[in-house]
Amino acid sequence: MAEARDATRTPLWRLTPVQRLLEGGALLNSLAFFAAMPFAPLYLSEHTGFGKPAVGAVVGAVALVAAFGGLLGGMVVDRLGAVPLMRAGLVCYVAVYALLATVRAAAPIVVLFLMLGVARLMVEPGAKKLLSHAADDEGRMFRVRYMTLCAGAIGGPAIGGALYHVGPVAFFAVPAFFYASYLVLVLVRNRDLRALQPRGRTGHGSGASARESLAATLRDRRLLAVVAGGIVVFFVFSQLESMIPLYMKAQYGDRTEGYFAVLFITNAVLALAFQLPIDRVSGRVGRTAMTVLGAANFTLAFACFWASPSGLAWLYAGIVFWTVGEGILLPMPDMAVHEMASDEHKGAYFGLSEVRQLGFFLGPFAGGFLLDAGTAPYFLVMGAAVFLCVPLLARRGGGSARETAGEGTVEPASAG
Repeated sequence: MAEARDATRTPLWRLTPVQRLLEGGALLNSLAFFAAMPFAPLYLSEHTGFGKPAVGAVVGAVALVAAFGGLLGGMVVDRLGAVPLMRAGLVCYVAVYALLATVRAAAPIVVLFLMLGVARLMVEPGAKKLLSHAADDEGRMFRVRYMTLCAGAIGGPAIGGALYHVGPVAFFAVPAFFYASYLVLVLVRNRDLRALQPRGRTGHGSGASARESLAATLRDRRLLAVVAGGIVVFFVFSQLESMIPLYMKAQYGDRTEGYFAVLFITNAVLALAFQLPIDRVSGRVGRTAMTVLGAANFTLAFACFWASPSGLAWLYAGIVFWTVGEGILLPMPDMAVHEMASDEHKGAYFGLSEVRQLGFFLGPFAGGFLLDAGTAPYFLVMGAAVFLCVPLLARRGGGSARETAGEGTVEPASAG
């Protein structure tokens, strides 16, 4: 049965025109993000006079604004439609980066960085809702979306790093250009994007009221489990860019920056290369097996990082295991939301799923305490913690919301 299902799967790279349109927009978004945000701590430190805790708080707050405002953005998407809110969010992005190119006072810079979180909550739920409408039943398009994020993680920092020392105008013009290009794409292909979203009884978007979207979203225990699973995955995933470099610093001293740069690039390149095999394997084995496999690879990666003082090869063996775990688990929450959300409430579901960004805030915070306690507590806890996502992501019983939902409501899943 698995072999037959795998034989009928469309290759991941064969996209319809509208899928190419959405993935093209995702690539522009990713390039813009990675051209600027990896350098945000440096920029804030140099231009605001803030200390490290304050800089970390501002950078973390960008993710928190998007995380906790995502449900509101998703509800607006369900009420008014994805495309209008995406247009507004992209205009906001362009305006914010244009202002960052000219503003030099600390307070306006902080406000503008927080506005990036507001723009994200306007763009992301709608973009994911449209992609869900264009995807197959398994939501494999979210694996392609993950690949576009990886491509952006390769190209964006290279562009941003080259222009960072040229000056703020040149540096912030890069993401502004990418978001402006994304906006033009949305405007030019407006009719194709609107055709993806069913018209509801109001004639605007899906017609779901705010009360319906809120009730359907917060009552679905399957969704809440997926959100919790996503927090766990991001909690662990955040260690690569936060605590692992600090651990390496204690081992390799001044060589750390060079080693980590190669490690980061290797991760992004392998993430692109591994996604097609991962998709093929996922067509042959069950969801539970894939989730366990993803968690096990993260655990093996932590074991290799822990062993790296005995040989540099362990460090790069670790990044291979890490990338496999990342490639399996990171797209899973969006694929789960795609499967369970009814058309009326996709925006709210994808909006609430943004709460998993909280893992990027909690991960470095907890990881810092654990690493201070010693390498053994850190690696043992992190290697075990990732398995908490398995029962949350592996089984989503009760069918999709499209099968179980009545008009405007979603039945909560039965326990277990």
